[in-house]
Amino acid sequence: MNGMVDIHSHILPKMDDGSRSCEESIRMLAASAEQGVDVIAATSHFYPTENSPEEFLHRRRASYDRLCEAMKADGRAFPRIVLGAEVYYFEGISSAENVELLRIEGTPLLLLEMPFSPWTSRMVDEIKRLHERQGITVLMAHVERYERWQKEDVWDDLSEHGILMQHNAEHFLSWRTKRKALRHLHTGRVRFIGSDCHNMTSRPPRLGEAMRVIDPETLEALSAYARRWLPDDSDSTHDLQ
Repeated sequence: MNGMVDIHSHILPKMDDGSRSCEESIRMLAASAEQGVDVIAATSHFYPTENSPEEFLHRRRASYDRLCEAMKADGRAFPRIVLGAEVYYFEGISSAENVELLRIEGTPLLLLEMPFSPWTSRMVDEIKRLHERQGITVLMAHVERYERWQKEDVWDDLSEHGILMQHNAEHFLSWRTKRKALRHLHTGRVRFIGSDCHNMTSRPPRLGEAMRVIDPETLEALSAYARRWLPDDSDSTHDLQ
């Protein structure tokens, strides 16, 4: 099997509440590589009250360029980085200008973070309209964190509309949640896993640990599914060479 894909991380330095320096980013990338990750999506938080998409992309590019220089200087082999964003939901997102610029590069995937509260029917409809927008496929971030506030029919409705869902690695590592997390993988409700790593202390990369509790057949299917969405190495516009 190829290495693992980490679809959700905060490894870019000084972009959000994740990595605070290139040195910390290097440690996070090295830990991910040791766990078998060979592709990692850098999905820094995007809040519409703080930046426009264009301003966010300018900041992201500068952060990524600094990290690339640090990676070259280090000399080790690191996971390939694809750039994206974790976009916080806001009213009107389905028609917002340039929101498609925040997709994970080379894919239609837009990683969407929702409020930690009950969602109204209007919010659910907004998610579906965003998903129906040309060139966008909604991937909902760490859906396990919202479950306590939502009725089951909300998930059925979103799944029926083709909206994709992601679990965090930590959801597979607690005896309280492991069984439910595995069931969601096996039923197909959840198709992606991410580390959602922010640092090397309180929220380190743990994708490798999560993968060890998943059976080999399901793990192979997850990896193959994720790779179908991602560009080949040769298609990346962010080559370190």
